[in-house]
Amino acid sequence: MDITDLILDDHREQRRLFAILEQIDRAETGVLSAIWGRLAAFLELHALAEEEIFYPALLQVGIAARRTARVEDETFDAIHDHNEIRDAIAEVAQHQVGTDAWYAAVAAANLANSDHMAEEEREGLTDFRRLARLTRRHQLAVAFAAYEARNYAGVEPVDKDPAAYVRAAEQKLRPPVRGSLNVGGLKQN
Repeated sequence: MDITDLILDDHREQRRLFAILEQIDRAETGVLSAIWGRLAAFLELHALAEEEIFYPALLQVGIAARRTARVEDETFDAIHDHNEIRDAIAEVAQHQVGTDAWYAAVAAANLANSDHMAEEEREGLTDFRRLARLTRRHQLAVAFAAYEARNYAGVEPVDKDPAAYVRAAEQKLRPPVRGSLNVGGLKQN
């Protein structure tokens, strides 16, 4: 099991659900609503799982391989994309299911998501396969699968500041300062 394969599996499922929406008669609003609800929740969960598990690991291996600027840019772009996808999902909710406006909003969400997946598949996943050992990719796959399973009922969509995300993730990667003592969450020397 490899985290990059799990992410690609999720991408295939997202594409499949968008394609299903395109093939349902617009009068079947109950079906459209149910499938969109599943897809919207899945998009949110997938993004958060990546933010919690994959992107910190990508930063870690990229920094270790002296590719800091590249993985920082990839991660920054991914978090920005996730925000755009979340915003597109929220826009769909502003329209009555089955209307032209709803379909246009779904199409915008599909475009934002498709652009993100294509970039991630070309860059982040490719870099990660090159930089991370299979044992590490397996460990992360287990964590990723568990995260999605624990949160199958959905997660709260929250936009993140991409630069702050990258800084916080990198801060967690830095070893503690020698001689410091962590007491009650505060570092003390």
